[in-house]
Amino acid sequence: MLISPAFAQGAGGAAGGADMLTSFLPLILIFVVFYFLLIRPQQKKQKEHKAMLAAVRRGDKIVTAGGIIGTVAKVVSDEEVSVEIAEGVKVKVARGMISNVLSRTEPAKGGSDADNKADDKKTDEVKKD
Repeated sequence: MLISPAFAQGAGGAAGGADMLTSFLPLILIFVVFYFLLIRPQQKKQKEHKAMLAAVRRGDKIVTAGGIIGTVAKVVSDEEVSVEIAEGVKVKVARGMISNVLSRTEPAKGGSDADNKADDKKTDEVKKD
């Protein structure tokens, strides 16, 4: 009872900054773990899906979010594609609702003139042999 309560509480004030850091350290570590295990892989998957949707072209076999499997008959716009789900049955599907591309078609010839000239040279060489 010789020491007043105010004096006893004031002695621990010098180490208050270190105590605050140790209390926030678990929260910082949890955020870092969440970033590397949840947020970053989700962003990577989302980027791959967006690239897949941008590369969809006529003739690709796709699966919609509803589970319908069909072949892309026509790319109508940036937002929708026409999908043939049965012989003679075509439906318009929002491009964002495509969940997977099962098989891709080869791009049609008709690129740059340099590519076409190189292909012509190859066919000429084959004909000479």
